[in-house]
Amino acid sequence: MPAPIPVTLLTGFLGSGKTTLLNALLKDPGMERAAVVINEFGEIGLDHDLIESSTETMVLMASGCLCCTVRGDLAETLNDLRERRDASEIAFDRVVIETTGIADPAPIVQTLVMDGDLSYDFALDGVVVTADAATGAQTLDKQFEAVQQVAMADRIVLTKTDLVTPAQLAAFEKRLAAINPGAPRHRADHGRIDPALLFGLAPRPESTQAQALAWVAAQPKKASLPPLSGLKQTQPAGMGQSYGLFGVGSTAGARPSHDGRVTSQSIEIAQPISPIVFDLWLESLMNSAAADILRLKGVVHVEGMKHPFA
Repeated sequence: MPAPIPVTLLTGFLGSGKTTLLNALLKDPGMERAAVVINEFGEIGLDHDLIESSTETMVLMASGCLCCTVRGDLAETLNDLRERRDASEIAFDRVVIETTGIADPAPIVQTLVMDGDLSYDFALDGVVVTADAATGAQTLDKQFEAVQQVAMADRIVLTKTDLVTPAQLAAFEKRLAAINPGAPRHRADHGRIDPALLFGLAPRPESTQAQALAWVAAQPKKASLPPLSGLKQTQPAGMGQSYGLFGVGSTAGARPSHDGRVTSQSIEIAQPISPIVFDLWLESLMNSAAADILRLKGVVHVEGMKHPFA
């Protein structure tokens, strides 16, 4: 069975530089076998020199990339791409989904992770968020969608850094780190950035323990999660040879150290866990705190499975 195609979610608040970043990525030779899914063509100022040919639903880029719109459900769009690939009409080996500026990334992540049909062919590789250094602090104050986006990021791309002083940039980066301590931050130069920094984020079965822990990077606070037999709260660095770790970003019981509205927690599993116990615990957590959870990341080793999974 071929490996699932990695999917990168590109999001960020209105005016934060997603369009500029996407255009720069599409010009990179390494993106020649990428399929890009966007909400509306009108919202993406695709450079005219990038476009080679187009149909009603799809644009072929001069670099070899494909670009299509979401005309209905995201799952339908991805299934259509898969069917065209299987019919040898198109070829791609990664997908980038660009959201609108006020989108909550969670439903898209849920679709990719929970849709059993899609998960055979597509796997979430990571969430990349653009953050505007010039107006980002004010946006975080006024728009909680922006806070959600930052909290869910696997990578944060700082944009418009040339418009602020070093002190202002340092203060903004400190605030981003408080909301999401686990997401590395990279600075883009007018949208230009090495694509290798944004892809290949999710751990694979062959990943080292250090790589898996770096991906979770929960940096927990002293707070309680619904109990689960055999689990204990711990710092990620103390995981030792354990088999699993959950990192949860939450608005419940938030502390000032996490932007006043966001806190994080983590728990360690000392041994492979029963799938029944894990499912019951996860269902309990969702029933009791789903409205307050911004993201949950984990590397889990379930009894009977050869490898842990992300």
